[in-house]
Amino acid sequence: MNYGFSKTVELSFEDTINKVTEELKKEGFGILTTIDIKETLKNKIDVDFKKYTILGACNPTLAHKALQAEEEIGLLLPCNVIVYEKDSKSIVSVFDPSLMSKVVENENLNPIAEEVKEKLQRVFDSI
Repeated sequence: MNYGFSKTVELSFEDTINKVTEELKKEGFGILTTIDIKETLKNKIDVDFKKYTILGACNPTLAHKALQAEEEIGLLLPCNVIVYEKDSKSIVSVFDPSLMSKVVENENLNPIAEEVKEKLQRVFDSI
C-alpha cells in the first residue's frame, strides 16, 4: 500500500478498535466518526460483509494549524484509520498524512503533515 501503512495484530476485532482508540488518545487524537461498514451495508443494501470499521481521528491542535495554512484541507480531514477482519485476524491501516502535501501544493502544510505522521506512526507502532 503506498497511501498508508498496515499491519496484522494479534487482538480480537473489538480489542483492536479499543487499543487503536486508546493509543490515538495518547497522541492527542479523538475519534470524530465511527463508521461500521458491516452494519451500514447490511442496513442499506442487505449485503453481508466482514467486520470493517473506519475511525475518523482528529488531533484538534494540528487540525487547526492545517486549516489555518489551507482552508480546503478539510477535504482530507479527519485522518482515517481502518480496522477490519481478514482470515480471522485483525488488520489496522492508517492513512499516511504526508500524502496531503502531494495533493495540496502548500509548503506550509509539510511540517504539520510530518508531525501528524510521527504521531500516527507512534500509534501504529504501539498496537
